[in-house]
Amino acid sequence: MAKTNPAEFVRQVSREGSKVTWPTPKEAGITSVMVFIMVVIMAIFFLGIDFLLNAGVQTLLGFGE
Repeated sequence: MAKTNPAEFVRQVSREGSKVTWPTPKEAGITSVMVFIMVVIMAIFFLGIDFLLNAGVQTLLGFGE
């Protein structure tokens, strides 16, 4: 692979950066809200799974009496 000088590298990075399609503020906001909602849903899900596994282990080991 041929080495490029720093000036050419900066030009290539600039060209690639101009090709990026950046989200609008509205799209970024909607995506952020959806990620937050999914994090909350998954946290509740794993909390429930943890509770069930904890109850099962305690029952098997005799601590749940």
